[in-house]
Amino acid sequence: MKLDQIPVRQVKGVSAQKEGELHAFGVRTVADLLDYYPFRYADYRLRDLTEVKDGEKVTVQGFIRSMPALARFGRSKNRLTCKVEVDHFLVTAVWFNRAFLQDQLTLGREITLTGKWDGQRHHLTVSESEFPDKGKARTGTLQPVYSVGGGLTQPWMRKTIGQALVQFGDLIEENLPAPLIAKHRLMPRRNAVMLIHHPDGASEGQAARRRLVYEELFWFQLKLQAYRSLTRERGDGMAFPVDSAVIREFAAKLPFELTDSQKKVINEITQDMRHKHSMNRLLQGDVGSGKTVVAATALYAVVKTGHQGALMVPTEILAEQHMRSLQRLFEGTGVEVGLLTGSLTARKRRDVLAGLQMGLIDIAVGTHALIQDDVLFRSLGLVVTDEQHRFGVNQRSVLRRKGWNPDVLTMTATPIPRTLAITAFGDMDVSTLKERPKGRKAIKTYWTKPSAMDRVFEFIEREAAQGRQAYVICPLIEESEKLDVQNAIEMHATIAMSLPNLKVGLLHGRMNTSEKDEAMRAFGANETQVLVATTVVEVGVDVPNATLMVIIDAERFGLSQLHQLRGRVGRGEHQSHCILVADPKSETGRERMKVMTETDDGFEVARRDLDLRGPGDFFGTKQSGMPDFKLADMVADYETLEEAREDAAELAGGEGFWTSPELASLRQRLLQDPLFQGEQLD
Repeated sequence: MKLDQIPVRQVKGVSAQKEGELHAFGVRTVADLLDYYPFRYADYRLRDLTEVKDGEKVTVQGFIRSMPALARFGRSKNRLTCKVEVDHFLVTAVWFNRAFLQDQLTLGREITLTGKWDGQRHHLTVSESEFPDKGKARTGTLQPVYSVGGGLTQPWMRKTIGQALVQFGDLIEENLPAPLIAKHRLMPRRNAVMLIHHPDGASEGQAARRRLVYEELFWFQLKLQAYRSLTRERGDGMAFPVDSAVIREFAAKLPFELTDSQKKVINEITQDMRHKHSMNRLLQGDVGSGKTVVAATALYAVVKTGHQGALMVPTEILAEQHMRSLQRLFEGTGVEVGLLTGSLTARKRRDVLAGLQMGLIDIAVGTHALIQDDVLFRSLGLVVTDEQHRFGVNQRSVLRRKGWNPDVLTMTATPIPRTLAITAFGDMDVSTLKERPKGRKAIKTYWTKPSAMDRVFEFIEREAAQGRQAYVICPLIEESEKLDVQNAIEMHATIAMSLPNLKVGLLHGRMNTSEKDEAMRAFGANETQVLVATTVVEVGVDVPNATLMVIIDAERFGLSQLHQLRGRVGRGEHQSHCILVADPKSETGRERMKVMTETDDGFEVARRDLDLRGPGDFFGTKQSGMPDFKLADMVADYETLEEAREDAAELAGGEGFWTSPELASLRQRLLQDPLFQGEQLD
């Protein structure tokens, strides 16, 4: 009999009551119980106090060298102390509210103590203690710690899982192909399950975890690849007869030469567009790597096959910026671009809606206004979303439903976090832009304290004297009593007063559309030399003559956001600079400033941001489809995640992918899945 067919009640010691409590934790079978892995280990291995840092938890063994002293505080609180000789140290052991131990602390008796070490005073605040002469000591072991609650305690869970391993351990079956086990040098599954619950040491526990993490990620990735295989087999998208000659002709008319990386990615996208299955591709690249031109080429390609395109962006400023960029790129080609945002007048909106429905507008650029019910396309063939993490899953899928399974291209300038998300719960191919456009120079980044603002103003003045322009970014719009941060309105007044020879503009989210347009127009035309703004300029704003980015209170921003802001400069031929004005009080804040001054590589910045912030801040609240892994961590196990993805893709691409009974069963379940029958994986 298989483990997933044996009720957990058959494990010795599991009563009907305990069975019910285990069910509440999702444990119904012996397989569930053995896969209920510990989330950490309590380390009871003996340590040398000379190697222990202040505040560390430590386990030591020694002999009692003084009679215990008991001090009481009120009716129920007390403190018990005695001297314990540990190696060559005389340690003061302190127990709180453990008066019952007083009679057991006899002179010369051996004792094992676990607790928090204070090296200054040679104090150990004891959390657990044992007497070796009683037997069954935990000393020298790593004890698993499980998620428990209700009537389930740690000792009971440890004992019960141990009993299940004794009774049913021989029934644990291998579930990975032998070539993969050999390729990654993984231990057999039975050994891994045994050792994850009872590691002989740290190295054995790590090896067991590595095996089980790979297994978990591999099977999830194989399901994604199976889904992809079925989607392509279904082939219910549109095949666009993209003409390579038309693409080359468009590229030749561009005012700059495409990089090799851009050409490679455009080829990948147009190949997808020619196939019957719907394209679902992620375009990732550093800020300023030329993603917009690639998207424009894809949109041009779909229009030239007689269909329409849509570009959805998170803000109106970015929509207007993309609108102008596309109009410049498509000048003289006959491609009509329309803008659809929430602030359009009723008359303009009616005109745009009519143009889309009749096919007079080829490409719609807009915000979430694009997904409203009354927006209809004559024939939507390609959907491009920029900075997709700012849109919910439902918003993106609504836009897709406005066509007949149109192709989807998603752009992002936050490489590693987005790739992790897509690898975890998406069905996307990934294209990467790795080169800077020709002529672009690396941005020089400096970190200075707020006390040096006079020097910052001098820098701005020097750049302006050479005909260049500067951004000054503030975290808030107006003064706040709660946060001691500079604000855009106050900073605008300060710079205007400090640099009277320069014209200073202001841009923030509370301005109306015409005010924002005028602020950006004046800056783009070099009528204002300095633009004081909030983070509305974080993405998309493109002024090649701007060579200086000053970020006030930079410690208030995350690494990825700082890098996005820095990417607003460095877009022309002149050397650009970024100045971070910050006085961080935390180690994390200082580390962010250090990372920014050390590298301008967005991939490296994103990796370091992951290290500093962890996955929670990247993925936010749980998104639809995000898997619950028992052991795997998408950040810590990123390399294993990529290995599993590659292995699953290779297996899925081979002959006879569906021939094994397990995969045939998986295929049937996927075909019956409502997600497969209706929405595609988003």
